Amino acid sequence: MERWVIVNPAAGRGKVGRLSGAILQAAREQGAKAFLTEGPGHAATLAQAAPPGARVVAVGGDGTVHEVLRGLVGTDKTLGVVPIGSGNDFARMLGLKGLPWPQALEHALFAPEEAVDLGFANGEPFGASLGLGFDALVAKKALSAPPFLRGMPRYLYALFAVLKDLRLPEGRLWVDGEEVYAGPLLLLAAMNGPAYGGGIPIAPMADPRDGRLTLILAGRFSRLGVVLILPRLLLGRHLGHKEVRAFSGRVLEAHFTAPVPAHADGELLPEADRYRVELLPLALRVVGRRAVARGPKAQPVGA
Repeated sequence: MERWVIVNPAAGRGKVGRLSGAILQAAREQGAKAFLTEGPGHAATLAQAAPPGARVVAVGGDGTVHEVLRGLVGTDKTLGVVPIGSGNDFARMLGLKGLPWPQALEHALFAPEEAVDLGFANGEPFGASLGLGFDALVAKKALSAPPFLRGMPRYLYALFAVLKDLRLPEGRLWVDGEEVYAGPLLLLAAMNGPAYGGGIPIAPMADPRDGRLTLILAGRFSRLGVVLILPRLLLGRHLGHKEVRAFSGRVLEAHFTAPVPAHADGELLPEADRYRVELLPLALRVVGRRAVARGPKAQPVGA
């Protein structure tokens, strides 16, 4: 089996760039082929070029992982992760968050493989999370956050920056063919993992190995309502709010009266007024450390 290591020097607000020499050397000393990306899209191109059956390791944050993932979809290659980014929610989903990079690299190169579920939104793959509406606006704003902000502080900075222009679109949602909601919608999160935004536990019960998306819907909220629920959200205690609902299923259809923004693993997608979100069970080979989902299970639609 060939092992390829793809290092994004721009990840982690430049932190990976400062470590890139040591990472490339360590990877090559362990028998891997190591590459430095040269710009947006290059990680996906490198992942596509890896030979069949290769183990391809993404060194960076969720954006780097998402690019590499795009290059691996539909192949028999395996995704490894060395999480040195601003959010690292995909690595968090796999139980890898917090590993020092030398240990994470060795783990990604040599630890056993497993399979996890893989999501698609209008054909775009995502590993950990899809967000529609307000949180996609937050993800967009986070791109211009001050460089010293990372993880959750970066997300919170962006959240308050966009809150002043809050407008709720009208939407209709179907899960596995059954209509579950019609009305104003603050946000909709389709989660394979428990967290997004650098560790915000939007769906603490999500399990990337159960063959179902966990869907968190926030309906009618005012600006003050968003501020008041925020502490509960950060603690993963928002699911009891009367305007928050949880479902689970394999296929989500979302229709809006006007185009709404979306992000996949924090990466912005083209705005659309219709989204089809699907989950393929155990369709992605990864190198993780198995973790157990926590929190109450979402209600399967039709149960």
